[in-house]
Amino acid sequence: MKKLAKRGNMNERIDIVLRKFRSRMTSYPPGMCPLALYRSLLQISMNQSCGKCVPCRDGLAEVDHYLKCILNGDAYIGILDEMERKCRMIASTADCAVGMVGANLILDSLTEFADEYESHIKNRRCIENVSQTIPCVTLCPAHVDVPGYIAMIKEDDHAGAIKVIRNKNPFPTACAFVCEHPCERKCRRALVDAPINIRGLKKYAVDQAAADTVETPGANVKTGRKIAIVGGGPSGMTAAYFLALMGHEVVIYEEHEKLGGMLRYGIPEYRLPKARLDEDINAILKAGDIKVNLNTKIGRDISFKELKEKYDAVYIGIGAQLGNRMPMENADAKNVIPAADFLQEVANGNAPDLTGKKVALIGGGNVAMDAARTAVRLNAESIHVFTRKRDDYTALESEIESAMQEGVRFRTLLSFLNIETDKETNEVRAVWLQPEIIAEYDQYGMMTTEHSSNYPYRFKCDVLILGVGQRSDVTGFEDAGVPIERGRIIADETTMVRDTDGVFSGGDCVTGPSTAINAIAAGQVAAYNIDEYLGYHHKVELDVQIPSAYPNPCVPTGRAEIEEKDPFERKNNFDHVELSMTFEEAMRESGRCLRCDHYGCGVMEGGRGE
Repeated sequence: MKKLAKRGNMNERIDIVLRKFRSRMTSYPPGMCPLALYRSLLQISMNQSCGKCVPCRDGLAEVDHYLKCILNGDAYIGILDEMERKCRMIASTADCAVGMVGANLILDSLTEFADEYESHIKNRRCIENVSQTIPCVTLCPAHVDVPGYIAMIKEDDHAGAIKVIRNKNPFPTACAFVCEHPCERKCRRALVDAPINIRGLKKYAVDQAAADTVETPGANVKTGRKIAIVGGGPSGMTAAYFLALMGHEVVIYEEHEKLGGMLRYGIPEYRLPKARLDEDINAILKAGDIKVNLNTKIGRDISFKELKEKYDAVYIGIGAQLGNRMPMENADAKNVIPAADFLQEVANGNAPDLTGKKVALIGGGNVAMDAARTAVRLNAESIHVFTRKRDDYTALESEIESAMQEGVRFRTLLSFLNIETDKETNEVRAVWLQPEIIAEYDQYGMMTTEHSSNYPYRFKCDVLILGVGQRSDVTGFEDAGVPIERGRIIADETTMVRDTDGVFSGGDCVTGPSTAINAIAAGQVAAYNIDEYLGYHHKVELDVQIPSAYPNPCVPTGRAEIEEKDPFERKNNFDHVELSMTFEEAMRESGRCLRCDHYGCGVMEGGRGE
């Protein structure tokens, strides 16, 4: 008994070590050598081996030796063939999953990173431009200087923090409220305890200093060039901001009554109060020579041909505001509405009264969660969210959790079959759902399903919301000869539209529905490339000094989370649900930053740049 107790104590201590190690797995910095990563993962398999079977015990060690030779520049001709044969032998003859999974891991690497292997063998180094970078800056699509503005917050300089953010992203407030914060995904603070709450700190900064009270950089001298921006959403407004600072005249054409795009018409008030969105928009409009034409649709009020003739360049950033319907019978029945359309109706003041209504919702993305939580606030009797797979819940975990707290119910492993309607009124009466069972994972690691032997399931509902994606209204552009493929404008990574001169496009109308920060990043890229196209090479200067980095003792400290109002309070209205950090929380959280721009991964280009 004494021995068993001691072993149990050892296992507990090992579990503690593994919990700490798990965070290291999520903190591999972007830009690291993939072969070094695969070797470290292979060594985990080697350490897990019980040593009973030769393929696993000795074979994995031999594969590790091959990788070591390749990484050290000592590889010889034919080493990859030998390594592949060895891995296939191990995968087919190992007694358990340890050897099989370890060998298959390396086989996958031979396919996924063939160019990296070739470079290491021929040139004895990684392929060009592979180097560790600052995780939060790299993973922010707009490449905002995250350590820089966190340092400003630590110094209690909120206006300075907003200026640092705005140097790359003119929507500091909107992103503080709704950004999916990909910058936190590989934060190296996770090596110590947990990622920095970057979005929370950004929200603290804009709560202390409204964006439209913080002076924008001075605009460059006027160039005499005119650029048309089609779409006043995050992508178009970002392009307008940077182009105006560069000295160009910008004219925005917006279809709606107000600027903001899906930030205004697609995100509910409880997540992004529109008065706060207006703070960003007001600041953008102060940046330079920007004119705005509202209620103006291309192809209806002005032709695209006229834009091309009138302006030196055109940027198309129309987003993806049209909700998709499923290609099935009764998809256009009464009370069947795409989630994006539903949210826009509410934003325009045409919210339906859902009192006593049973709402069914198909889809698990962020738009679906916004629609579900909006239905709660419109007094729906019940809201059920259905998805086919657990992988279909692509919304932020915090959004799903908040929806659950507010009473939204979730069901998975149910595929959508058809819509039942009342024959006289053509109103939806029920949806039919087919129970599924979990099957194999596909090549991308995503779960697949297959039909269960259970009978189809009939779910009564009064309203059906379809959260199955959005599309762009590209009709006017397609008619004018802009290249379109599957409903998207064809543009390259520089945002230049294919086979056109002086036409650029970016954001959701090119990539399909994505996030606000991706649209902002596209607008930023477009502005600089339009400037280059016009023959200039302007830079937007940052007029603040980033504080010096303090030594960080790396003492494990809890992460300050953004708190929300009580679910029973918040679900009764559209008031903003999040609470701001306190001063003490913000100081402690900003003090957790490891300043990877100075320590660890390396220094920002030119002291602070990309």
